[in-house]
Amino acid sequence: MAREALKGKWATRFIVAAYVQGALAVGNTLFWVIGQLGFMKPEFSRVIAFGSAGTWFTVGYLSYLIVGVIGVAVTALFYHYIENVLGKPYKGIANTLAWLHLILMNVGVIGATWLMMVGGYLGGAAMLPPEVGGRGWNAGQVHTNIFYGIPLGYPTWIAMFIFLLAIGVACGGLGYIIMWRRRAE
Repeated sequence: MAREALKGKWATRFIVAAYVQGALAVGNTLFWVIGQLGFMKPEFSRVIAFGSAGTWFTVGYLSYLIVGVIGVAVTALFYHYIENVLGKPYKGIANTLAWLHLILMNVGVIGATWLMMVGGYLGGAAMLPPEVGGRGWNAGQVHTNIFYGIPLGYPTWIAMFIFLLAIGVACGGLGYIIMWRRRAE
């Protein structure tokens, strides 16, 4: 018996978002790798190998791949289950919560992780010796001049973006619970 295929608009939207995040990850990776070959001094490999403030770069990059790319793609499976398996299309408040989930999660993950990468690179680069293109700064100088060298400082902005991400995920979870309890049409 042939089964009519259902189209899940939210599963599709999250898959598209995962494709976009994946493309951004490729572009981001190419920027750092190509920069390594010429225009970036000191090279980001030195920043990563040195550790310390450069660890922010590594944590930001890996978090982006895990949450921004894989997490967004896996989230589509939850929407697929509700929409296609259970046959419950998102409507009303659940639809609004799904929009908040999609927007806030994606904006939050990009904002937090990319700021971590930039701050980590700049901080780690500044701590390297001048002979390899760094400034020879200590941790205190990096915290004062780089991490808190922008209005409110990198840590505050990162925390705000993580908060947006968390609100988005909470909205998605609440919408999921609402849809789970709703009767199928």
